[in-house]
Amino acid sequence: MQKNIKNIIPLSQLLASTLLEKGILTFDQLDVVFKEQKLQGISFEDCLISLGFISESVLAEVLSSVSGYDKMNLKNTLLDPSLKTLIPRDIAERFSLIPLTLEKDILRIAIADICNLSAFDYLRHKLPSVQNVVPLIALESDILEAIDTYYGYEVSIPGLLKEIEKAPSRAFNSHEMVNPTVRLVNAILMDAIKLNASDIHFEPEGVFMRLRYRMDGILSQICTFHSSYWPSLCVRLKVMAEMNIAESRHPQNGRMSFFVGPREIDLRVASHPTIHGENIVIRILDKSRSLLTLDGLGYSQDVMNQIKKALIRPEGIFIITGPTGCGKTTSLYSMLSYISTPNVNIMTLEEPVEYQLPLIRQSNVKEQGGMSFSEGVKSILRQDPDIILIGEIRDPGTAQMGLRAAMTGHQVFTTLHTNDALGAIPRLVDLGLSRTMLANNLMAIVAQRLVRRLCSHCKKEKKMTPEEALLLGLKTPKTIFIPNGCVNCRETGYKGRLAISEILVFDQELDELLLTISSRASLKSRFQEKGFIPMLQDGRRRVISGDTSLDEVIRAIDLRDGI
Repeated sequence: MQKNIKNIIPLSQLLASTLLEKGILTFDQLDVVFKEQKLQGISFEDCLISLGFISESVLAEVLSSVSGYDKMNLKNTLLDPSLKTLIPRDIAERFSLIPLTLEKDILRIAIADICNLSAFDYLRHKLPSVQNVVPLIALESDILEAIDTYYGYEVSIPGLLKEIEKAPSRAFNSHEMVNPTVRLVNAILMDAIKLNASDIHFEPEGVFMRLRYRMDGILSQICTFHSSYWPSLCVRLKVMAEMNIAESRHPQNGRMSFFVGPREIDLRVASHPTIHGENIVIRILDKSRSLLTLDGLGYSQDVMNQIKKALIRPEGIFIITGPTGCGKTTSLYSMLSYISTPNVNIMTLEEPVEYQLPLIRQSNVKEQGGMSFSEGVKSILRQDPDIILIGEIRDPGTAQMGLRAAMTGHQVFTTLHTNDALGAIPRLVDLGLSRTMLANNLMAIVAQRLVRRLCSHCKKEKKMTPEEALLLGLKTPKTIFIPNGCVNCRETGYKGRLAISEILVFDQELDELLLTISSRASLKSRFQEKGFIPMLQDGRRRVISGDTSLDEVIRAIDLRDGI
């Protein structure tokens, strides 16, 4: 056996050895493969398939295990239309590969034959801008089918709308490769994911449909198209999300998932009946991009240091407050990831669970016909937890159970809807918790807002006006930065977001103030004497330092309070 195997390249040698060890291939079959390979002049892997000794799926599994490269399912993957010009069709067919993603200088491809060195040599020499080619193993039949769809049919949003307009009957063809509606939905999803959108809005308005993406917290219109396209698009989205296509008078919810290269993207789909038809919003949950490290959340260094200081405390309640969409859940996930180790038991109650995290037991809460938050906390306390996350404190029962968990030696993380950090205290009192109970059991309260970060490539300086200086608490005008717009930020002037925040970290002194002072103004004044920096001041600092614009901070918080 060894004499025969040494003539093939090392990975194929390892593949042959593995197939023999697993009993998938016999020595006799291996000899036949080698002889036939010489006669036909084809690769070892192709010869295995052509002789029928192994199936494509088994070959892909074994290749993945011996090469260390991941296996993927192309049928459940969205392809990037912009990469068609990068690798011509004839090259894709010659090497049985297809481009998946290009991020910075890293190109990911799906390829059937991981041993095909000619393919990698071609990509390295013909694509000088690509520094690294990362292969993912896929079935050759799936790759060839994807090539037919990818290169043989229109895959751009404007082109697909024209195709449907010219041949509307084809929009209802059941064959997915031919069906332009299927390709249009895939193109919209891929486009939104590439632009890092958090939501996709399909909005019927009389005779036309509006398509909008929410990017960096702001809704941006992408295109409009005639409402005659909407029925088939709506049905396609409902089928994908496993919703009832016959029901259009009641709201529905569904889910679906795709792969974009190696990244799994979860999509939450919600329909709502309106006078012009069903409105559909899709929430994009990209775990690899949405789950940030604690240091990557965009807090100022002072707030970050205080958060880490608070997390050292072994028990108590950690609260994040703010309006919907201000990043409360993302911040909590990052904190849990920061403190998560195999030595602690972390359990969560969420409505719903958006991202699945390792080493953490997560539970969905259903107020109607399921487990409520307060019931869930009672149950979790019997599961020997060290750390508990409660998605939101919204009723007295949940508040009392959360406090009980903190008083019995647990770290409890949760959210509230209040305007600022100090507002959390009267809100908890309204929910039936006394100040005496809260003292000694609060770890920290963080209030935050998200604002767009100025694009570092195109932001430009501007002399502030006297009015702007007044809003920023300055006696004399200085220079600030404003958005400009370039290719890197899609001409918006902004790229990414950061958190404007304030934090109260409780210690013995602040606990005493909480017990002795009831006036909000007096409490705020004393807290500031202890080093508390209001969110208004944090926003001003971010504008003066050039991280964001004054307009963004004005949109998020009321700067007039400090005048």
